[in-house]
Amino acid sequence: MPNPTAAMLVIGDEILSGRTRDSNLHYIACELTKHGITLAEARVVADDHAEIVAAVNALRGKYDHLFTSGGIGPTHDDITADAIAAAFQTPISHRADAMALMAAHYDRQGLPFNEARQRMARIPVGAVLIENPVSIAPGFTLGNVHVMAGVPKIFEAMLASVLPTLTGGPPLLSQNLRVLRGEGEIATDFGALAAEFPDLSMGSYPFTQNGAFGTNLVIRGTDPGRVSAAILRLTELFG
Repeated sequence: MPNPTAAMLVIGDEILSGRTRDSNLHYIACELTKHGITLAEARVVADDHAEIVAAVNALRGKYDHLFTSGGIGPTHDDITADAIAAAFQTPISHRADAMALMAAHYDRQGLPFNEARQRMARIPVGAVLIENPVSIAPGFTLGNVHVMAGVPKIFEAMLASVLPTLTGGPPLLSQNLRVLRGEGEIATDFGALAAEFPDLSMGSYPFTQNGAFGTNLVIRGTDPGRVSAAILRLTELFG
């Protein structure tokens, strides 16, 4: 059986404008690879209600899991929770358990649990909370959609809460051979090798070093024996 599949939806004007550099996509790609879930697609959308709804509905229907980051804070442009509720056509309201968690947190901090902060306790009906040990305000899972904060430390903590609840397959293994040859020189033989091992993923990634062209040849798969056999053949060809 193939591994479960996933998509990542990054939400935020600040990502598209270049003001903020996204690191969550790279992080989740690494974590899903280790967990045996194949990240198959990623998108970035602006803080636009209709665009978020459309992307969520497209991706959640196409893949086993959809992870989102961004847009669940206390300000007016944090509209992700409302958009998720709209995508699932379910109501959204202040949820008692989320309110209690956050009220206790702000009380410990000696800060007011004001209206803006209470916005982060608005959760679509039917969702399961995602624990946030960093700043308490929870994410949530609704169906196969996992909604998490955009701040990297919080995103990573939320992902650590979600992943143990998801069934993965064998981890994706990767081996690499670095050759000081250009892609044009190795393409034919490398393509033939890929045809010999159709169950594996093979990619070539060019680089330059001291003015000379080289290529990193990467083989990926879930079967250690097959990956090792393919890298041995690759070494015989180009090593």
